[in-house]
Amino acid sequence: MSDGLTIAGKTYGSRLIIGTARYPNMQVMLDAIRASGAEVVTVGIRRINLEDPSGESLIDLIDRERYELLPNTAGCFTARDAVLTARLAREALETDLIKLEVIGDEDTLFPDVSGLLEATDELIRDGFTVLPYCNDDPVTCKKLEDAGCAAVMPLGAPIGSGMGIRNPYNLRIILDTVDVPVIVDAGVGTASDAAVAMELGCHGVMLNTAVSGARHPVLMAEAMGQAVRAGRLAYEAGRIPKKLYATASTPMEGAVTHE
Repeated sequence: MSDGLTIAGKTYGSRLIIGTARYPNMQVMLDAIRASGAEVVTVGIRRINLEDPSGESLIDLIDRERYELLPNTAGCFTARDAVLTARLAREALETDLIKLEVIGDEDTLFPDVSGLLEATDELIRDGFTVLPYCNDDPVTCKKLEDAGCAAVMPLGAPIGSGMGIRNPYNLRIILDTVDVPVIVDAGVGTASDAAVAMELGCHGVMLNTAVSGARHPVLMAEAMGQAVRAGRLAYEAGRIPKKLYATASTPMEGAVTHE
């Protein structure tokens, strides 16, 4: 591909961001990350034991020379908790990158927009590079960009649902509305979902459950990596327009006819 995913001035060769939760075991997780080709790996800071640094933890297993760690504030339901978690992540992992989540509802895991904007403002002032998980709402995405976010991460469908891209039209409007990268986060269930997101023009895909919950996570991780690449190439190539009627691919001139 002609380019990569650029976030806050740093470019990654892969446009796939992969998570680390709910794998059958740590070895499968590591094999899946490798098979995906991803260069950015997101980790839930609440899953890291910050009180006992002497024991082996998730982050000890991930080669930080090879992968960029993207801590997230998963499980936070208030702006205050999200900001505190982000600060703990920066201290523990020595990175200003944060995937910001402020959840508003336990059943849908949809974001709390007001809490998200509040936490974003505070973290931006605190020097963080904020990548917010948000609704597929162009107005919210524009407000997050204006607040200083390095990218926006609208959901494709509810977290872990595997329902794919439910509202491609909103994603297209978001792409027209903001200038920062748009990374689809949540809802991807299989490789074709990832390809669709990229064919729309999204700059990247973030996923976890689609790989960790697959029957063969390592194979699915490889499929996702290839789908993201294929979708981006298709977007760059420019698809043909959809038409109701056929257009012959072979010219009719010179066709053999019986007279």
